[in-house]
Amino acid sequence: MKCQLCPRKCNVDRIDNSNVGVCGVTNTIRIARADLHYFEEPCISGERGSGTIFFSGCPLKCIFCQNKEISLGLNGNDISVEKIKTIIKDLINKGAHNINFVTPTHYANEISKISDEKISVPVVYNCAGYEEQDTLKMLKGKVDVYLPDLKYSDDNLALKYSKVPNYFKTAQKAILEMYNQVGDYILDEDGIMQKGVIIRHLMLPENLENTYGVIEWVADNFKNKNVKFSLMSQYTPLEEYPYSELNHRVSREEYEKAVDYMYLCGISDGYTQEPTSADEIYIPDFNQKI
Repeated sequence: MKCQLCPRKCNVDRIDNSNVGVCGVTNTIRIARADLHYFEEPCISGERGSGTIFFSGCPLKCIFCQNKEISLGLNGNDISVEKIKTIIKDLINKGAHNINFVTPTHYANEISKISDEKISVPVVYNCAGYEEQDTLKMLKGKVDVYLPDLKYSDDNLALKYSKVPNYFKTAQKAILEMYNQVGDYILDEDGIMQKGVIIRHLMLPENLENTYGVIEWVADNFKNKNVKFSLMSQYTPLEEYPYSELNHRVSREEYEKAVDYMYLCGISDGYTQEPTSADEIYIPDFNQKI
């Protein structure tokens, strides 16, 4: 079967384990970490943590990726669908508020099979926003919370930093499909999201106009109480990049301007971050035995 799970539609036969797609992986599931995670938005992590499963590989090629060792380096362990089901049960028994599939796009077929059996906590689809409509439609009714990035409003930046074409229009359509599936967000009595969409945007240094464009689109398409918006300042350069602007953190002035613009556009339902969030301590340890 030719793979068309993501908008790249690279048509690689990933069922043959000698072939890999743009994402870098075959059909054999590879995960790098499965544990309780406390550094998501409060309505996801809560007090007990989010039961996160980090998949290896990624359809995007973000030069600044904070999880590069698994997204591009493909570190991880090959496991079966049945093993993942066992991991999910273990995470729920540990008290996980939800099951959080991180970078799941290229394993959407497998996630669909896993979710055929009702999971007793909300299922979170934590993705880069660059999603294929047919893939999302396959997941309808199997995902409770969509947690997409909206990385770029500027397609030139998407090509420059992530080597991906037509990002903005593709992500717009994907996020609207997500919202059409799950509707306005619902929180339980403890403030944990049971259903809905959280749109994330990671600010990049010296790219304020890109952030403004993202904010404008969210404000134009959603009202408060429709979705939550998470404006993140946690960008952390992990190496020397060929683009000088990426070699330092987002300045306090840049972030404050973005927050002001967010409120000016009418977005008040969501999350902002303190500058101290830009720290390597928040990057998970991917040397876990699974």
